[in-house]
Amino acid sequence: MTTTYLLALDQGTSSSRSIVFDRGGHVVAIAQKELTQIYPQPGWVEHDPLEIWDRQLATAREVIAKAKLRPEDIHAIGITNQRETTVLWHRETGKPVHHAIVWQDRRAEPLCARLREEGLADTIREKTGLVIDAYFSGTKLRWLLDNVPGAREQAERGELAFGTVDSWLMWQLTGGRKHVTDVSNASRTMLFNVHRNEWDAELLAALRIPAALMPAVQPSASHFVDTDAALLGRSLPVGGVAGDQQSALFGQACFEAGMAKNTYGTGCFLLMHTGEAFQPSSNGLLVTSAAQTSTQPQYAMEGSVFVGGAVVQWLRDGLKAIKGSAEVQSLAESVPDAGGVMMVPAFTGLGAPYWNADARGTITGLTRGTTVAHIARAALESIAYQSAALLQAMSRDAVAAGGKPVAELRVDGGASVNDLLMQFQADLLGIPVVRPEVVETTALGAAYLAGLSSGVYGDVGQLSKQWKVERRFMPTMGRAQAEESMARWERAVRQATQA
Repeated sequence: MTTTYLLALDQGTSSSRSIVFDRGGHVVAIAQKELTQIYPQPGWVEHDPLEIWDRQLATAREVIAKAKLRPEDIHAIGITNQRETTVLWHRETGKPVHHAIVWQDRRAEPLCARLREEGLADTIREKTGLVIDAYFSGTKLRWLLDNVPGAREQAERGELAFGTVDSWLMWQLTGGRKHVTDVSNASRTMLFNVHRNEWDAELLAALRIPAALMPAVQPSASHFVDTDAALLGRSLPVGGVAGDQQSALFGQACFEAGMAKNTYGTGCFLLMHTGEAFQPSSNGLLVTSAAQTSTQPQYAMEGSVFVGGAVVQWLRDGLKAIKGSAEVQSLAESVPDAGGVMMVPAFTGLGAPYWNADARGTITGLTRGTTVAHIARAALESIAYQSAALLQAMSRDAVAAGGKPVAELRVDGGASVNDLLMQFQADLLGIPVVRPEVVETTALGAAYLAGLSSGVYGDVGQLSKQWKVERRFMPTMGRAQAEESMARWERAVRQATQA
């Protein structure tokens, strides 16, 4: 059988990447270009949508050349993307009306406060699985309609299109012929009914968003569009689309209820598959649509750590404690423990399960004997503490719903290569932490979805067999010690959240 290649477009917050995978899920070649981060004022984060498109297309062309392939060798394309980032553009010209508002952006918080005051929180949670927060796309879109001159009038005349980054890329890939998204991205807008898999008229009305703006929604593994032939040498089908975290869950072969993965990137994103059960959380977590291979809804429980690997960047750029991120493990390993130091990196508040926007970063437990190595170790450990608090909350929800606690945690993302961090994570959780051979799981998930819809793979069982362990970290810390460590963490969180 001739080798079949799949092209994944991985459009992230800090860069646009393209990766070619072979049929076995192995990386053949990678191309990457950084994205300009735009900060108009404190708490605001923007991207240039045209730069996103230009750099994504450039990496797609570059990676095919690096892999020494012809366009005919690419069977299908998968797309994965930063999820809640919001783009609004003119249908006639394809030009954006404003910069994209990035998922990290907090400008819509005053609108969120009004929505809470209006008593919409329960309705939104029941229909979308989400809490009211400026994180999600719906309030960003409302801000654009209210603040860009003429945007609301143009939207009501049907002249504008809204999309998350996947929709924007597919619009450009087809020269404006298709306006489409998948269920996983739609579920992050605060406007999508995840029970019926459709835009919710009541929520659109509540946020004053014209329905004509919205893209068509398809299962994550389906034939979305065919690209214009001139772009990549021939017309290629886009057969898989999923938001980055749902794509990583799929790439980790977490297809069954109770399976969980944590992605250690700038932030950390922990998702547990809950199957066909919409399982509301009593512990501050979100319910979201998992990547779907059919029209049958599939769900996942999700929690986000706002500052994960970013704490290492802060050690480098803020404290000047290290020259490069790679130094942090050796510096942390130069001391046997954190010496009683606890760091809560609440630089932009705390996410799940705390949801405290007013929390601020703290370092506690300092003594005359504290060194920069202790602070580096506490910074690394803070990533594991925050993730452990999330997983414990998830397990409580699972047990309350009649399920079982998570039995193992599959990990990926840049910081998952740090052995000290992964071992400490296993120690805190008391379960195995498993790192796969292929840690490019976000892009792999998109490739797998495209491969399923285009016939490269027969079913998800075939994908489960391809998933291979690189290293399994087993807990070595006693449970009493782990519980005391978590209690110390919770004390430190309380200090960070006191007014």
